[in-house]
Amino acid sequence: MLRARRLVMALSALALAAGTGAATAGPAHANTNTNTGVGSGARQLGFADCPSLAELPEGADPAKWRCEAMTATGHLSLGRVEVPIDRPLAITFAEGTVDGEFRQVFGAMAATPLRVRGTPLSITPRYGGYSDFESNDERRGELDLTFRISGPEVPRGCSIGTDAAPVHLVLKETDPPGVVSPDPLVVSFGVADNRFSAPGTSGCGRLGPVLDRVLRLPAPAGANGIDLDARVAMRSYGGEE
Repeated sequence: MLRARRLVMALSALALAAGTGAATAGPAHANTNTNTGVGSGARQLGFADCPSLAELPEGADPAKWRCEAMTATGHLSLGRVEVPIDRPLAITFAEGTVDGEFRQVFGAMAATPLRVRGTPLSITPRYGGYSDFESNDERRGELDLTFRISGPEVPRGCSIGTDAAPVHLVLKETDPPGVVSPDPLVVSFGVADNRFSAPGTSGCGRLGPVLDRVLRLPAPAGANGIDLDARVAMRSYGGEE
């Protein structure tokens, strides 16, 4: 209880400082899928985390399907939070066609905690239950995320966004795709979204109001952003048993 009180007092002091401008953030930067699994943690994902053949939609021809293993670094802004994503986010998913219709199957996502400067807190991006990585003229893809908050005495379920109401990203291309390696095929590209809104915290108990003041949440569209440099390795399902 003493540690919890100290955390509340420390965060309250940060909230007051943020409200008066004494505390500064870091420098600013710029189809519903079958949900087959969610990974989280410090490890990077690879082709071993691809959806299995059995998890592909009925009628899927393996020769017309491939797995994509993506890693991305960059920068994240949520309200007052300004954190570099200096250890890669990793996502795997499968895509292909069934009867001429484009389909996707999500595989897994992994990310490391991102330390919030000036606080004892970290936030960890987590898959929010929806993704659509089919590119078109309007966007490079869409992705739902939640952001787990961790720190001394912070309840385990404390987060920004929930599975029922995640943060929705619509990623726009900032750098066009370029081939890094032809075999195996690896491409690089840049994406960003600076138009999404961020909700207040959820599941944080009595720390919730203090965290919202410290982190300046909820934050409207235009006050948040994510900027990613991504690499995607691709492997066909053709030839697998």
